[in-house]
Amino acid sequence: MRSLPRIALVTYSTRPRGGPVHTVELAEALQALDCPVHVFAIGDPGAGFFRALAAPHTIFPGPASAGTLEERVFASVDALAAGLAAAVPGRFDVVHVQDCIASTAAMALREANPCLPLVRTVHHLDDFTTSALVNCQHRSVLEPDHLLVVSEFWRRALRDGYGVEATVVTNGVDAGRFAARNGATAQRSVLRDRAGADGRFLFLTVGGIEPRKGSLHLMEALAALKGELDPPPMLAVVGGHSFQDHAAYREGALARASDLGLTERDVVILGTVPDAEMPGWYQAADTFVFPSVKEGFGLVVLEAMAAGLPVVASDIPVFREFLGGGKALLARAGSSASLASAMRRAVTDRAERARLAAGGPAVAAHFSWERTARQHLDFYERVLSEAEDAATFEAGQAGGLGAGSAQFPSKSVVSALFDGN
Repeated sequence: MRSLPRIALVTYSTRPRGGPVHTVELAEALQALDCPVHVFAIGDPGAGFFRALAAPHTIFPGPASAGTLEERVFASVDALAAGLAAAVPGRFDVVHVQDCIASTAAMALREANPCLPLVRTVHHLDDFTTSALVNCQHRSVLEPDHLLVVSEFWRRALRDGYGVEATVVTNGVDAGRFAARNGATAQRSVLRDRAGADGRFLFLTVGGIEPRKGSLHLMEALAALKGELDPPPMLAVVGGHSFQDHAAYREGALARASDLGLTERDVVILGTVPDAEMPGWYQAADTFVFPSVKEGFGLVVLEAMAAGLPVVASDIPVFREFLGGGKALLARAGSSASLASAMRRAVTDRAERARLAAGGPAVAAHFSWERTARQHLDFYERVLSEAEDAATFEAGQAGGLGAGSAQFPSKSVVSALFDGN
């Protein structure tokens, strides 16, 4: 019987963002299936990941946080590449990277070890503006041997925009962790007091204040409701760690909120909270609101649904894939008025809120991390089987058994557009 493949999972950060969270959860789920796995990341080795990670892992010290985005990206690439070059060769069968930085860092590793397959998951594509970062992102998509995505939307986007094919694997959620438990009522009261809810309807959003989260539209929608409803609803914002610097946008969004009459009692910035506290915040809120204009999937939406929290989200393709058919209140992306309308219904329509809350756990239950891990394991085994077949064919060609040549594909012809730029 063939042994399970040895997997190196690589991510750019130890902070609680979508890619690192996906990496941590996938690693533990693979390990539960007895698949040998090791996580590599950039961060503070003394601090560890945003939560304790049961799977084997190595954290390489990251560069200083100062400098431009471009300088920080390439400094992180260099640090991660050096660490991988020393730690990976000879120990793993597949290297699986989760982002642009990890993909770029692993390319040098793959060049030195051409028989080591490089797999990348494209969660989403960033809106870089400098030519160096745009080109870096292009190559991070085109150079890996195989691509995974977490939604059908991104599979089509890569096919149409890059001419490459990707395989869809589902994202996951630990539904049991976020479900309501004994003592949840007491914790709900404590957290609502901390947020200053005081009998007010509490919206929760996760991910901080940044452009792709639709934060400005959320402030405008909340301000509209403050002028209509008594008592007015309020918003708690969890998160904020991001590799990119969104300080200017954040300041602008909060200034707009202030201009519209919102105060610190209406918008409570909680920042990054302890991971163990997150299930409690989902239980403390009355509705989850997530008006993103771009997402890879939206892990936090699944967490909210597992907690039985009604969801208001933007009507973008990745959300429609699992929120269609009335599973959430969907607002037109980028429209403050449409978002305000959906949020208003969440506040005023108790029956609709109860219906959404009751249906959420069933949606979340469909996306277990075990299911995700099994999909990945099947994919890894196909990758290795194809590599073995290609190596056998090439050996046959070298022995004069046939004409032509075989090559294990490493990049699309589309990459020629970016070579040398």
